[in-house]
Amino acid sequence: MTGSKPALLIGPAAIVVGLDQLTKSWIRGAEAWQYRELIEGWLAFHYIRNPGMALGIDILDTRVVGVLSIVATLLIGGYVIRHLNASGRAYILLMGLILGGAIGNLIDRVFLGKAHGYGGWLEGHVTDFIHFSLRIGDVPVFPYIFNVADMAISVSVVILLVFSKRLLPAPPTPAN
Repeated sequence: MTGSKPALLIGPAAIVVGLDQLTKSWIRGAEAWQYRELIEGWLAFHYIRNPGMALGIDILDTRVVGVLSIVATLLIGGYVIRHLNASGRAYILLMGLILGGAIGNLIDRVFLGKAHGYGGWLEGHVTDFIHFSLRIGDVPVFPYIFNVADMAISVSVVILLVFSKRLLPAPPTPAN
């Protein structure tokens, strides 16, 4: 492994985890900010505890979602580490952001139920609070409420999709 590549993966992940946990802790303790319009008609804080998956999908037990999240995070992390040498810097940085987001939400799922007294291990709900409140007529443009971890994951995935030919590691060539 090239020396700077692990740092390029770990650094962004650590920054996302730190910012995510800091903002979630702040919103949980700042009742005056939990339901506040920031930019009228555009952006608001609406604090919720999400027991389900992304986009509020709540079809599985919270503990099952937690276990699936752990497995997915480990598989993604393992894949990225395994292909670190063949990967470009931009790809590694984006994967660091994705892993940081996954770990940030995973911390909520694993620990918050126990820490805040509403459940046990793996029964925590993800803290969400950022809401783009823009509506066109009566239709919300983006009705979902999210957090810093979700932003890191979403933006990175979109960039990877749009620039996939430039950013994804080349598949290994078959041995003769």
